[in-house]
Amino acid sequence: MTFARQVSRALDEEHRTTLALLGRVESACTRSAPDPALLAALMHQLETEVTRHFDFEEQALFPRLAEAGDADVVALLADEHAAIRMVADELAPLARAAAAGELDAGAHAQLRRTVTELVERQVAHIQKETMALLPMLDDLLDDDTDRELAFAYSAA
Repeated sequence: MTFARQVSRALDEEHRTTLALLGRVESACTRSAPDPALLAALMHQLETEVTRHFDFEEQALFPRLAEAGDADVVALLADEHAAIRMVADELAPLARAAAAGELDAGAHAQLRRTVTELVERQVAHIQKETMALLPMLDDLLDDDTDRELAFAYSAA
């Protein structure tokens, strides 16, 4: 899908990067010993990119969409953000322990379950944003607002 607005394109690019990383992590976690560097990349993505991405949507985009009459979509996406954050919080100590080689078999099983849940939630969320949020933004934002938001997002 090609998007007209800079904001939509930036978010879409981040979605694609996240999906690629999630695929690699999910595949690695089905094995007995996930690569510590891959887990470190996942933690970086969760701690910086997801936080930055979600905060931007919630603060800069969701209010505009709600004001334009799309409050139901905003509420759904915000609820999904909260659920993804909760899974990420659960995953963080497991991923750190795995990266340090400190997981026993039970903790590895928990890591695998938590990664699977995170992947399922994020993939479904990204699909919703790609099919609903990003096209809405293309229709809602004018050139000046798009430029201002894209600049603010790139500076965040």
